[in-house]
Amino acid sequence: MIYEMTVQIRVPDMEEGQRWYETLFNKKPHFIPHAGFAEWELIPGCWLQVAEGLPSNGCGPIRLGVIDLEGERERVMNELKVGDFKIFSRKEVPVKWATFTDPWGNKIGFFEYMEGQEKQAQINRILG
Repeated sequence: MIYEMTVQIRVPDMEEGQRWYETLFNKKPHFIPHAGFAEWELIPGCWLQVAEGLPSNGCGPIRLGVIDLEGERERVMNELKVGDFKIFSRKEVPVKWATFTDPWGNKIGFFEYMEGQEKQAQINRILG
């Protein structure tokens, strides 16, 4: 079950990039977990992440919220023959995540909330 999505883009200067996106969305970020990173919830369950760094060529990563990241990792590796699928986390970020590429080089990934209560609250919110 996919129940949430984030899309990340990169900007070379975070201060300038954040200011530009604040103007575009007419609001401050909903979440700034650490320096060089800000997030806006564009619609319920759909987030845009702006991260400091060199802009990527092409699309992605596009990350989708899942119930069981490890299970999805195994499924994707087995069914789609994806070989490079590492799971990451940071203490100050409430999710763990993984990114992989499709056969054409597009970056796709999944994420999972680390706290079960928060995960269930997000699912209930989307399902109504």
